[in-house]
Amino acid sequence: MGEKILYTLRYIDMNSEVKNLVFATALAVGSFSPMLANPPIFHDGIMEMIHAQDFSEIEKDSLPDTITTALEKDYPGAIVEKAFLNDVNEYKLEVILEDESSEELYIHADGSWIDM
Repeated sequence: MGEKILYTLRYIDMNSEVKNLVFATALAVGSFSPMLANPPIFHDGIMEMIHAQDFSEIEKDSLPDTITTALEKDYPGAIVEKAFLNDVNEYKLEVILEDESSEELYIHADGSWIDM
């Protein structure tokens, strides 16, 4: 009878070890999930504010002198392909630069650039 009790105790120990092993495995796998999730993206929100505002296309010739002067000064040789204006007097310019690459530039009506 003593052997039967000893065997039962070993079986109980083995069962609790298996339970611990299963629990530890589940815990380890579960701890990886935060690493697999998309990391948070931190930014100052400027780009989202710009894109959230509706720009309406305007004639290139109607750009204020302050903007054309700033463009000539900071981007010599740049050609405005399209110009857009939003409700708060900010302009979006689609330009072809001197090296023939294209770029979108954002500028206030007073000629100060909006950094992206």
